[in-house]
Amino acid sequence: MQVLSIIYLGYMFVSIYFLSLFLLLFKNNRKTLFSFPKTKNKYSISVLVPAYNEEDTIEETIKAIFDVDYPYLEEVIVLNDGSKDNTGKIVKKLMKKYKKLKLIDKKNSGKGDSLNKGIKIAKGDLVAVIDADSFPAKDSFKKMVGFFDDEKVGAVTCVFVPRNRNKFIEKLQVIEYNIIAFTRKLLDYVDAIYVTPGPLALYRKSALIKIGGFDPKNMTEDIEATWHLAFEGYQRKMCLSTYATTKVPNKIKVWYRQRRRWSLGGLQCINKYKGVFLKKGMLGLFILPFFVLQLFLGLIGLSIFIYLTVTGFIKNYTFLGYSINVGTSVTMSDFYFTPSVLNYLGIVLFVAGGFFTLFVLIIMKDQILKKQNIFNILFYLIFYLSIYPLIMISAIYHYFKGIRKWR
Repeated sequence: MQVLSIIYLGYMFVSIYFLSLFLLLFKNNRKTLFSFPKTKNKYSISVLVPAYNEEDTIEETIKAIFDVDYPYLEEVIVLNDGSKDNTGKIVKKLMKKYKKLKLIDKKNSGKGDSLNKGIKIAKGDLVAVIDADSFPAKDSFKKMVGFFDDEKVGAVTCVFVPRNRNKFIEKLQVIEYNIIAFTRKLLDYVDAIYVTPGPLALYRKSALIKIGGFDPKNMTEDIEATWHLAFEGYQRKMCLSTYATTKVPNKIKVWYRQRRRWSLGGLQCINKYKGVFLKKGMLGLFILPFFVLQLFLGLIGLSIFIYLTVTGFIKNYTFLGYSINVGTSVTMSDFYFTPSVLNYLGIVLFVAGGFFTLFVLIIMKDQILKKQNIFNILFYLIFYLSIYPLIMISAIYHYFKGIRKWR
């Protein structure tokens, strides 16, 4: 039991440490959270839109890109990755309206490979990657390009807002995406951004060329590219004052598969860069340890919970059986429900996490607190997040079995 207590206290320490770190970073940088550098440089931008069977959203995505208020848009290249629907036909129709729109039809080879083909022909100083079911805000490019005045910056990301937010599972993802955006900005202040996701990411083209583009074998090519940029010494930045909306899963099965793919890609990245773990540079000294703890902390917590539940049940069941056999009366006070310091620490951590969630939602100024009741937030904290350890178990199984499924 002493070993379990040590593990549990270690789990608590790590959780409280990162919560305290985020609060400290917020305290020291709260006045600049939503600021962004302005530039007089005329960075040309090539937009890459990887697409596979995206006939439902591709037209709206292209329209949203051309509606962005940015005068130096060089081109928009749709990379049709062997779609079997009308994606290509829709793009060809739109090419008559948008002269800067281009279409590359290719055999299905994955998102990473598609983006690499786009990088080779892109003419812009910067390369924007936008998923075919995502929609950049009109001010997004203007607010993001200024970060590139610092030559050390290789990539910039922004806030992502679920476009569909009516179903219960969609509302839970609204909470999640706000937490992710806020903490990602805080990590920016210690040069620890570990992913520039697909809904909208802006890259310095020369930086992408230096790292050899995206890894076509990785299930999360955006995480791998971000780590590769960090490995090469490039900084990654987060703009909290603009956003892109994106379609999020509206079914449990689709959501589960997406999150499993994220975890699987994360495991691939850990394996690829394990050689720099706890070594020089932010990638090895912070990003890798933080990412590993983030992935496995929930798994440890779930293991402790299962262990305590099972052992508690066995003790009580054994005691009950013994009492019945010897003819002893049994009352509720005879069972092992005595609170301990560890129980109280768990409650404190849960309450602190709840307040942090509410705090972030208020800072982000999202309408979620008006549109949702407290039940949604409690469900998110208690049940939604508790599913992630199970997803991690599934991802580990797929990883060692060599199963690499996008959907």
